[in-house]
Amino acid sequence: MPRLFGTDGVRGLANDVITVEVAVGLAQAASVVLGKGRFADGRRASGRRPVGVVARDPRVSGEFIAAAVMAGFASSGVDVLDAGIIPTPAAAFLIADVKADFGVVISASHNAAPDNGIKFFAVGGTKLPDEVEDRIEAALGEKKLAPTGVEVGRIRRFADAEDRYVVHLLSTLPHRLEGIHVVLDCANGAAAGISPEVFTDAGATVTVIGSDPDGYNINDGVGSTHLDVLAAAVLEHGADVGIAHDGDADRCLAVDHLGRIVDGDQIMAILAVSMKERGLLTRDTLVATVMSNLGLKVAMAEHGITLLQTAVGDRYVLEALNEKKLSLGGEQSGHVIMSQFATTGDGILTGLHVLAEMARTGKSLAELAAVMTVYPQVMINVRDVDHHALASNVVIAAAVIAAEERLRESGRVLLRKSGTEPMVRVMVEAEDQSTAEEIAESLADVVRAQLTR
Repeated sequence: MPRLFGTDGVRGLANDVITVEVAVGLAQAASVVLGKGRFADGRRASGRRPVGVVARDPRVSGEFIAAAVMAGFASSGVDVLDAGIIPTPAAAFLIADVKADFGVVISASHNAAPDNGIKFFAVGGTKLPDEVEDRIEAALGEKKLAPTGVEVGRIRRFADAEDRYVVHLLSTLPHRLEGIHVVLDCANGAAAGISPEVFTDAGATVTVIGSDPDGYNINDGVGSTHLDVLAAAVLEHGADVGIAHDGDADRCLAVDHLGRIVDGDQIMAILAVSMKERGLLTRDTLVATVMSNLGLKVAMAEHGITLLQTAVGDRYVLEALNEKKLSLGGEQSGHVIMSQFATTGDGILTGLHVLAEMARTGKSLAELAAVMTVYPQVMINVRDVDHHALASNVVIAAAVIAAEERLRESGRVLLRKSGTEPMVRVMVEAEDQSTAEEIAESLADVVRAQLTR
């Protein structure tokens, strides 16, 4: 059987992959694994029941999935704090803030409304390592906890969840944001009820789009996957900057006053240089994935900053940050982790600190983003191939070596198999677009010829 957990929890079509039965079962299994030490033979082994925080984004299926998760927890003897619709990073913060034992966010992030997902957080608001997810998956087939009487869990509304998170966000700011006009795209998602309030309270002039979630329109033509809409709004309103979130608000991408996209790599470069200048960048090191643009590595070297690269996925960035006790990391996609203030990517927090750097320096976002030159990057997805054979194919390996020798220090080649479908991603960066396209297409042809089944 394929692994149920993917790169960010369990995700799929609601009421097909993510069913009531799956939701209840995962919650019951997680109660066994994450509540270990709290239970003995279905009864409390300590002075209180375990506490779990449950949150969701506004997609309509989240209503029944969250209800099923909470039922699974409560029937296992877990007290549930129902935080309602809040961003994923808000849930992570709240788990730590109230010293809960674990938590769940019901969200499919940037996916369309019919999809949904279930992702777990451990004590302290941290994402689960693979081995703990595997234990939860294994526990699906094992005996469940079945307390009775006073040992059954309670479900209560987490009444001040939003207020706690807003106060936390504002407390992290080194500068007020007066004089900056920002357009916020909330993706008709979890940020809609919080992001405009926070930026306004921080002193910015705020124009909002994508802030009318109805359960069905999340990420629909808005948000971090549709930046053309944000760019048009910035130009229309004459704003200084645009900030885009995804459905669960753990991402931040930006648009400058000319409507040009500023991606996660550029945002990390801005924050890293700022934090180094202020003595806040631990060991002068930034953590990013192998998918980050070569221009980020070049820019960091020019500023005396070490770039530590990990496998693709914000969980691997988080692991490196925690292991080495570093302060900043993220992904090109806009997951940016400021570990002094958050245990996961936080799109609202990131956006606030980008604007704070604009306020601190008096520079536009375009001027700040110029710290990094973005190398042309070409990505080709080669589909319907035996992606598992990629690592052992000597012909492909030789083609990659030849491409790297041609590019030398002026570019980069990365081939990566998909974790969810029979596909190989071919990525090439070079000093000019035509060279990147030529090499990428050549490598894609080799992959296609060698791995087509």
